[in-house]
Amino acid sequence: MRGFLFPLPSSPLYLLSNAMHNSLFMYLCCLFIAMLPDKIKSLAAQYYETILGYRRHIHANPELSYNENNTADFIISVLEKHGIPYIRMAGTGVIGIIKGKNPGKTIALRADIDALPIEEKNDVPYKSKNKGVMHACGHDVHASSLLGTAIILNSLASEWNGTIKLIFQPGEEKLPGGASILIKEGVLENPSPESIIAQHVFPSLEAGKVGFASGSYMAACDEIYLTVKGKGGHAALSGSPTIVSPLLITSEILLKLQDTFMNASQTSPVVFAFGKMIANGATNIIPDEVVLEGTFRTMDENIRTEGHKTITEIISATAKKWGGDCDLRIEKGYPVLINNDDLTRKLKTASEAYLGEENVVALEPRMTSEDFAYYTRLRPCCFYRLGTGNVSAGIISGLHTPTFNIDETSIQISIGLMAWLAITELN
Repeated sequence: MRGFLFPLPSSPLYLLSNAMHNSLFMYLCCLFIAMLPDKIKSLAAQYYETILGYRRHIHANPELSYNENNTADFIISVLEKHGIPYIRMAGTGVIGIIKGKNPGKTIALRADIDALPIEEKNDVPYKSKNKGVMHACGHDVHASSLLGTAIILNSLASEWNGTIKLIFQPGEEKLPGGASILIKEGVLENPSPESIIAQHVFPSLEAGKVGFASGSYMAACDEIYLTVKGKGGHAALSGSPTIVSPLLITSEILLKLQDTFMNASQTSPVVFAFGKMIANGATNIIPDEVVLEGTFRTMDENIRTEGHKTITEIISATAKKWGGDCDLRIEKGYPVLINNDDLTRKLKTASEAYLGEENVVALEPRMTSEDFAYYTRLRPCCFYRLGTGNVSAGIISGLHTPTFNIDETSIQISIGLMAWLAITELN
């Protein structure tokens, strides 16, 4: 090898050259990481119009929980177009897999895909074509955004290591929740994600911003079905022993439960409310029964368990006191959604780097519920909020309303940010 001088491994020259090599490697790695957000933003801008079209297509063709067959077929068509392998689970669920250039950790990204039984009142070209069904909770945004994120991640697959599992989940809006069904069918295995990330539209937050909250963020939610039974008859005889008014029994039950849980909420948030009550009597007819449906929500699983006992005891004792009876069914719903502290902190910091600190806000706990909570009991998870409101443009309607809509510029932010967060978590 005449003409070349190689330093011995033990020589100062070798150590110096090796140190320089390592420094150069670290510099190039840092340079790559620094450039990646801009690359992702460029891809998000490039695919924005396409993903906007996907969102409008899904919005115009909403399907109710566990019946999202056409939605699933559409998602599959996009995955196939980009060569992303997939399987179907839980009937209408679609699970995609994207692999990076080298083996590494596995994470999951989740989007729900079902709509609500609401008649849309928006006058837009992409208004729901299915009468009485509407994407009034933004799942059209979640599904199309995850498709956009998948396309970006797939195009950058040579620049990250590990595996990303895409979970397009059915049935979030209806018990028992599509998440619980997918988990039973093995969605968290083969491969098993070490963490799971999801987002949800948030009309109270201006487009361009996102929000994070650590710890207990969304409430456990149970459904209450109650029939209060008495002895009906002519209202003129309401004072006689032959009449046991289920309306009076119901009134006392409502007041006692309200008083009990208002006091409980001083220590930990609790919501107890009936939203439906049917008493088919008349001005001079006392009915035999009153039917009620309601909700019980807590931020603490122990309070939840004790609350069920309290509800049962109060209803039973009050009905018995007045000579009536009752049928009570408490249908246990989604658990408390708990965002992992370390993962949430990491993703919040990454979001600040991508969007700027001024566009990342802290969120307060909410008494709404989400079946993503099932995932949070099994893996470190982060469920964050995507700002979709625009006060100046009049985009202010809340979730689950017939006029809900979004500032569609939020979609470009959504697909880029989630791609960035996924790569951040993999690294």
